[in-house]
Amino acid sequence: MRVRIVTYSAMPRGGAVHARRLAEELAARGHDVEVWALTMEGAGLAVGPGVATHQVPLTPIPGESTPARIERAAGVLADAMRSAPPADIHHAQDLLSARALLALRADGVVPDVVRTVHHVDAFGDRFLEECQRASIQDVDRCIAVSAFWAERLADEFGVRADVVPNGVDAGRFTGCPLSRAAAGARMGWGGRTVVLAVGGVQARKGSRVLLEAFARARGRLPDGALLVVAGGEGLYADPAAVSAWKDDTGRLGLVVHDGVSPPAHADVARIGIVDDDDMPVLYRAADVLAFPSTREGFGLVVVEAMAAGLPVVASDLPVLAEFLRDGDDCLMTPVGDSGPLAQALVRLANDHDLRAGITARAQETARRFPWAATAERAEAVYRDVLGA
Repeated sequence: MRVRIVTYSAMPRGGAVHARRLAEELAARGHDVEVWALTMEGAGLAVGPGVATHQVPLTPIPGESTPARIERAAGVLADAMRSAPPADIHHAQDLLSARALLALRADGVVPDVVRTVHHVDAFGDRFLEECQRASIQDVDRCIAVSAFWAERLADEFGVRADVVPNGVDAGRFTGCPLSRAAAGARMGWGGRTVVLAVGGVQARKGSRVLLEAFARARGRLPDGALLVVAGGEGLYADPAAVSAWKDDTGRLGLVVHDGVSPPAHADVARIGIVDDDDMPVLYRAADVLAFPSTREGFGLVVVEAMAAGLPVVASDLPVLAEFLRDGDDCLMTPVGDSGPLAQALVRLANDHDLRAGITARAQETARRFPWAATAERAEAVYRDVLGA
């Protein structure tokens, strides 16, 4: 099969990582695969041999609203693909890429559109809500990355979705050759105890709750404890959420450093986008992953951290409870509650026996999700679409 996978972002997290790894595994199975990705964040999408990559630049416009940016970006992406050779499967990873492919289908350029739904957002804008609805109800086939979201799509949109979970290259994260000390030195914070969050500053990622939890916990954490926030906010950046987070840092008396190598007096480091090839080092350089999200599709970051041997504190979301076990391979805390989150961070940072047990069992959990299984299940969906 000739498979075209399309994603709204080259930022090396979430849907972009899914697109990359799915493409690589499909290519390994003998398919002709290409990835198309918008690039606006200054990050490229590095894909392995055998996969053609088409990066479509989107020039930022200062002051542009999110709906206007999404509409413009979908048009730019559709125009870039309009003259591409025919493909058997067109697979969108998000609402923006689905909007682009649906426009091409309307023009007779694309026969069918498959879409992976990682999660359903709650937008405060009618245009974005309509884009999301169309990307779910108007495509030819939906894939969900968890049973939870498959059930939600059926209940809310009347759409049947195939469940194809994300994967993780467990060996890649387990096999980081650096020690904790060497990794910390490379990242610029040395041996300081690090609570890591991945996904930038976003309301959906529970960024403000984590900030408050860290402030509550730091008196019980080892001296010099540091909160590290990795990742950018991307096309859906919410300036109000970032502004509120910055206000919180002042209210809580936390000193923020932008960039790696934070000074000794900094409490929080925003290190921006980390290249996907450097993620194993980042996980090795931390002591706890905090994942207080309010909404997730699968929790790829969690599984990567678990594979890397980094203990996890995660929200007790139903989608995470599908494969995580509180007190066994992670600690889970109520969504939006900084008190239990602070206590869990303190426990994992200070109780070495607890850390060791959770880490060992977490690595077993991560090995249950190979990308090869993801590609095999996606391939079955593709064949069904072609047969129909």
